[in-house]
Amino acid sequence: MYLNELDQYDSITIQAHDNPDADAIASGYALYVYFQSKGKNVSLIYSGRYRIQKTNLKLMIDKLGIPIEYRQMQAGPVSGLLITVDCQYGAGNVYPFAADAIAVIDHHQKEIHTNKLVSWEIASNLGSCSTLVWRMLLDANYPVNEDIRLGTALYYGLYRDTNQFSEICYPLDMDMRDSVHYDRYIIQHLRNSNMSLKELEIAGIAMIRYIYNSDYHYAIIQAQPCDPNLLGLISDFLIQVDELTTCVVFNQLEDGYKFSVRSCVKEVRASELAQFLAADMGSGGGHVEKAGGFIARRQYEEKYPTLHSEGYFSNRMNEYFDSFDILYAEKMNIDTSDMKSYYIRPAVSGYVEARTLMPIGTKGVIRTLEGDIELEAAEDMMILVNEDGRVKVISSHEFEEKYKVLGEHCNLNLEYKPRLRKLTSQTTVSIMRHMNSCTYKDRIQVYARQLERGIKVFSNNIDSYMVGRAGDYLVVTCDEPQNIYMVEKILFDKNYQVID
Repeated sequence: MYLNELDQYDSITIQAHDNPDADAIASGYALYVYFQSKGKNVSLIYSGRYRIQKTNLKLMIDKLGIPIEYRQMQAGPVSGLLITVDCQYGAGNVYPFAADAIAVIDHHQKEIHTNKLVSWEIASNLGSCSTLVWRMLLDANYPVNEDIRLGTALYYGLYRDTNQFSEICYPLDMDMRDSVHYDRYIIQHLRNSNMSLKELEIAGIAMIRYIYNSDYHYAIIQAQPCDPNLLGLISDFLIQVDELTTCVVFNQLEDGYKFSVRSCVKEVRASELAQFLAADMGSGGGHVEKAGGFIARRQYEEKYPTLHSEGYFSNRMNEYFDSFDILYAEKMNIDTSDMKSYYIRPAVSGYVEARTLMPIGTKGVIRTLEGDIELEAAEDMMILVNEDGRVKVISSHEFEEKYKVLGEHCNLNLEYKPRLRKLTSQTTVSIMRHMNSCTYKDRIQVYARQLERGIKVFSNNIDSYMVGRAGDYLVVTCDEPQNIYMVEKILFDKNYQVID
């Protein structure tokens, strides 16, 4: 969906979900500013049983001049187009005003049938709706960075919806965080206006009502309804207990469960655990030590109609720890006698010399779906991107030894196209625009075995692991027995050919 698809409507109402948070207000405000610039008759509203009460939200609205208005539920239909933002029309957390036409812009799991909508954009991989609207504004060539109030609103929306950025995992969220212009003094003021005395009491009560598992050294706490960022505060405190290595703190909202995850051991990445807890019912992500997520109420009740939430989180935590073995590759040799031989099918990758993107000696960061890669441009440095969007930095000698040039521009269809950010100038360069095509010179032979249960492999990097689920493949390169990695089943079936 592109914003210019909605230009046909002269009267536009933007509706945040009931009891709106900072992300809903920010993304709604961004749409308001955009359509106002197009000369539309536009309004920004919310409804429901409660008016905005939180101090930080009132400050946000006042400092940034956001024209959001409360609309009574009995006010009747709106004329023209209704856009629900940070929510989905027909879901339980937004009052369903009738309208001539309805559109949805949201970043949560899809909950509704879209056949009644004139247009919709749902990106459940993003950490905030602010990021989604920011991307849509850029696609519409709207000059976001010329409006400091707009940038401040979007920045704060992402900040709040990702627990002070600790739960950011998708690169587009990081792109907005790093590039949008904002007023740091307003942000500082808003940061220090987050907790009420009531929420202080909620945090204190929550920490004396915990579930502790002595086998796996985790704790679970259910907090009373509160601002989701309070969950992060509680979990930060909880993980400092000497008996704990992981913890989960959650609460129930009108539309689902918000949770915060912490880990202090390298064998458990908080981001991976969050994804596991939210699987098929929501979204989760973050960093190695801090993460969080959301489980949609409708999906939860369909899947677990009789299981209370504490029971669910306890069961899933046990399933997580029971579901995998741990392999330290540097400490053992893999027995390949029972593994089949395969070769990797030739596939097209993109390549570019680092010096094409920035001067030699310049430091930069390549942003990818798998994380950021820090580098310093060198004379013999090559950057490769494969068809899955994975980035590899190698020497020109290794490139000449293993790859052959195809002599054409590389155009890969990727979910997220890696970008290079120069640290000195803070400017961003599109890597894909400069890439040509290459492929392997020779067949690469490997040994592989399909997994019957999950496994975590610590390979060359002893501080991080690769995850394989049952059905995925453990792969060992024939000429480098210590080079061990995991391949998802769908990718293995596509890219590997058994040797008869």
